[in-house]
Amino acid sequence: MPDDLTGGATADTTLAEALSERYLAYALSTITARSLPDVRDGMKPVHRRVLWAMQQLKLDPGSGFKKCARVVGDVMGKFHPHGDASIYEALVRLAQDFASRYPLVEGQGNFGNIDGDNAAAMRYTESRLTAVAAAMLANIEEDTVDFRATYDGEDREPMVLPAAFPNLLANGASGIAVGMATNIPPHNAAELCRAAIALIEDPNADLMAHVQGPDFPTGGVLMESPETIREAYETGRGSFRTRARWEVEKGKNGTWQVVVTEIPYQIQKARLIEQMALLLDEKKLPLLGDVRDESTDVIRVVLEPKNRNVEPAVLMETIFRATSLESRFSMNMNVLDATRTPRVMGLREALRCWLDHRHEVLVRRSDHRLAAIARRLEILEGYLIVYLNLDEVIRIVREEDEPRAALMRTFSLTEVQAEAILNMRLRSLRKLEEMEIRREHDKLSKEKRGLEALLGSESKRWAALAKEIGETAAKFDEPRRTTVEGAAPTVVVDEMAFVEREPITIILSEKGWLRAQKGHLPADAELRFKEGDSLAFALHAETVDRVVVFTSAGRAFTLKADTIPRGRGDGQPLRLMVDMANEDAPIALFKADGRYLLAASDGKGFVVESEELMAEKRTGKQVMNLEGAARAIACVPARGDVVAVVGENRKLLVFPLEQVPVLGRGRGVQLQSYKDGGLMDAKVFLAADGLSWQQQGGRTRTEADLTPWRGNRAGAGKALPHGFPKNGKF
Repeated sequence: MPDDLTGGATADTTLAEALSERYLAYALSTITARSLPDVRDGMKPVHRRVLWAMQQLKLDPGSGFKKCARVVGDVMGKFHPHGDASIYEALVRLAQDFASRYPLVEGQGNFGNIDGDNAAAMRYTESRLTAVAAAMLANIEEDTVDFRATYDGEDREPMVLPAAFPNLLANGASGIAVGMATNIPPHNAAELCRAAIALIEDPNADLMAHVQGPDFPTGGVLMESPETIREAYETGRGSFRTRARWEVEKGKNGTWQVVVTEIPYQIQKARLIEQMALLLDEKKLPLLGDVRDESTDVIRVVLEPKNRNVEPAVLMETIFRATSLESRFSMNMNVLDATRTPRVMGLREALRCWLDHRHEVLVRRSDHRLAAIARRLEILEGYLIVYLNLDEVIRIVREEDEPRAALMRTFSLTEVQAEAILNMRLRSLRKLEEMEIRREHDKLSKEKRGLEALLGSESKRWAALAKEIGETAAKFDEPRRTTVEGAAPTVVVDEMAFVEREPITIILSEKGWLRAQKGHLPADAELRFKEGDSLAFALHAETVDRVVVFTSAGRAFTLKADTIPRGRGDGQPLRLMVDMANEDAPIALFKADGRYLLAASDGKGFVVESEELMAEKRTGKQVMNLEGAARAIACVPARGDVVAVVGENRKLLVFPLEQVPVLGRGRGVQLQSYKDGGLMDAKVFLAADGLSWQQQGGRTRTEADLTPWRGNRAGAGKALPHGFPKNGKF
């Protein structure tokens, strides 16, 4: 195909190279132009463009409101060629006082609420800038920051805002880019300003003497030790545990209830109430009797105890452990520095970058003002020459054909001065006007000397900057909303003490359905299952017990017996209760007590203490490490002194239990060796009692003399005794 039809020459490249190049360009665009905030003003491009467009619309704090649709239209049409929904969502978040510690937009209308309800459509809501946003934009027209052309080249937009307010840390930020993310909590602006002033005075100042920790817009209580907080701010990465604020309200006759007045940041209240109600129905909050939402515009969630003899602190501890009334905020201060390079910064470096930006703004603003003063002084000096030579100036203007050139030649004026003189009005020639011009000249000359002294002295610049930041601190000085109470106190909660003890039978089917039935059912009890399903395990237990499920993946899961679905139904799939892979299958169900022998299909095994099998979490605990296609096939009580193992080669080996090590976790040792195949079953028993197995027809046979099959661990063994089951199981 000719080049003129294809738009240019073509070049061959591999698909991998082409994809890599394009994906890298996409990743860089996402990181630098969408997801990460700038350390200098704490803003992403969409937020910066929203504020700039609102200033262009003159939506200052003292002016009237305009429809948000007008703002979104301007932002989308002039600066941000993306969807209007995403722009409006960014604007709404800037106006939500429960999302932003210091809102940059003042909204009028429905801007959503803490329950998670959405804002009204943009055609119904109105907005204008707040005083904080005004501080962010202050002096932007005085050449304080660089501008660039907009996407269509018809307008210009700021690359960064002057940011007289420490927005990055005061309002925080969150975003997910390609291969990296950021999550910065909000802080108290006055604390940040005082820390910045301390940093100006001493680069090695202890900033934690001023910044106590995050200050979330929804309040709450920060439950972290000073050491943990300090480490997080030094590295720029950390985790903060926050809890709801609560108080006890006394009632009649010794009754009481807990009232929650503040909830953790970024938690939706409606979803929190829904979560608590669901856990209450599932009886996973044994101490809670009822939950009610009595909130208006002020949060008020009422928690009633099931028993008034319970301590409020114990009740709240159980609720904190199970619900979002306690949550963790993971801090990752990943930002773009002044060179647009993404990196993680600590508190000191982030404040230092903001101070350096403010210093640059101060210098550029002073240079801009000096240039304006120089231009004005030049004109004023020309005016003063007029007053000194008024008659001659009038003569030149009246008689000369080229008055501007004549003025410049006669009085050594510049072109600007001559033009200004020619444009003077006659009424400006009053004596009073001359005095005003002299006063203005003196005032500007004094200001010029001050600015030159400021630009000539770095110490004066930093002192001026410290004064500006002090004024910002005084203007936005608000009490902290989040209180810091140190590490959470240890509250011992024995939830089983509040569970009614009763006997149950736990039933696990072949297809993984788990249920519990009241009472200890006999072995021959008739049990119903789904079509095609049958019994795998039946275990007599009590509601206060912990039950262990051991799977073919070598993983142990611990379940509370009282949480297993009750009744005569089919129960609940085990895979919904624990994180068990589809290819894994339960091989044992038991109440952990004593030691257990674990064995895998490749003949490896070891003995484990019951404590090592306990793990009350959905992911369970990996106890046996498996290699290749090996699977765990046995988890049997290690009660006895002798181990018997049977291989797929139908050989039996009996050896002392003491030859098997006790491990907490691992692969184990070789129990039996094979040329082909693997292990079928394993058993621990007392040598004095002999080895028993179940024959066809349900009869039990016991072999007392095991001499032919005795050996050492890892031996091959001898052929199975006559009558041993064909499936190779004891």
